[in-house]
Amino acid sequence: MKLHYFYDPLCGWCYGASPLLQAVAALPGVSVEMHAGGMLDESEGRTITPDWRSYVMPHDKRIAQMSGQPFGDAYYDGLLNDIGAPLASNPAIAAVLAADKLGIAPLAMLARIQRAHYQEGRRIAEFAVLSELAVELGADAGVFQAAWQPAREDAEKHIDDTRRRMGQLACAVSVGGAGAGWPAGAPGVVGWFGKPAQLAAALAERLPKPAAAATTRCSARRKAAADFLAAFWPPPTPGGGFFRAAGGYSPASWIGWISG
Repeated sequence: MKLHYFYDPLCGWCYGASPLLQAVAALPGVSVEMHAGGMLDESEGRTITPDWRSYVMPHDKRIAQMSGQPFGDAYYDGLLNDIGAPLASNPAIAAVLAADKLGIAPLAMLARIQRAHYQEGRRIAEFAVLSELAVELGADAGVFQAAWQPAREDAEKHIDDTRRRMGQLACAVSVGGAGAGWPAGAPGVVGWFGKPAQLAAALAERLPKPAAAATTRCSARRKAAADFLAAFWPPPTPGGGFFRAAGGYSPASWIGWISG
């Protein structure tokens, strides 16, 4: 069974959901395919400003309260006061793609990037920081740099593909009358914040059991997918969205979809 994970390295809700993804990915028979959305495009030249700090602080406090994920003083009092620090998703997305090519688990690289940003207050849009993180996870600095450069171009294609997938998913959701435009919320998933073991156990119960016939296996996979969506992804509510242009910093920043 495959879990498609839509995320962004600079999405606080994705950071809050990180323990959930780690727990689910550890289940036997479950694989995770990651899709980065490029929430803050590098071409926009966004930087830390007082307005940015005022905007994200209430959301970050809420995420911390709901998920139990720590937000460090180096982030609150350091990075968010580092006026002019770059805000760009693309370099970190490229780092995740490069890490995968070097045998480093993409989820592990993403989690390390998230901790660097939200706990350590580091500039994750800068290559020097990303290189240090990759080396911590076992990469050679020179080899990582050689992989990261072409991954920069790959990241643009990856983001475009993610947005197409999100658009297709949004259309599928909208047909059911649950909302319009981008998928607007994942309250069922957010409701599991702080409960990674419980989520993994609940999903494990819905995984298909071994069956003799291929048709039975297919049916079991489809039923597990339907059960997952019913339990963990209720119909979305209007407002919010994955991308900044569609409402921005909201629980919709990560969405899971099961396929057989």
